[in-house]
Amino acid sequence: VQLQASGGGLVQPGGSLRLSCTASGFLIDYYTIGWFRQVPGKEREGISCITNDEKTYYSDPVKGRFTISRDNAEKTVYLQMDRMKPEDTAVYYCAAGYSSTWAFVARGYGMDYWGKGTQVTVSS
Repeated sequence: VQLQASGGGLVQPGGSLRLSCTASGFLIDYYTIGWFRQVPGKEREGISCITNDEKTYYSDPVKGRFTISRDNAEKTVYLQMDRMKPEDTAVYYCAAGYSSTWAFVARGYGMDYWGKGTQVTVSS
């Protein structure tokens, strides 16, 4: 059972990146998938999630700029990041769990599987 986040890299301010979170060893169909990010020395921050019935939630810093989507057949959840800012620089993680309450998911509660992170750097 594994989640793998990928797609990170270096992007200029105002640019875009698309992250992927791909599951292996289990189906994501019944799971909420969340995206989180962490900057060294700061707490992990929940930034978005998509529930099994495709309800989507976003934290205020990314609302209107990031879009989450899922493809259950590909066992993958995507995070499209547009109009990126230097403060989006972080290691990004994805996680899977059964909770569909954003307040819980954003804190990482009830997330059973976590992937290794992918570094995103926004800099000119």
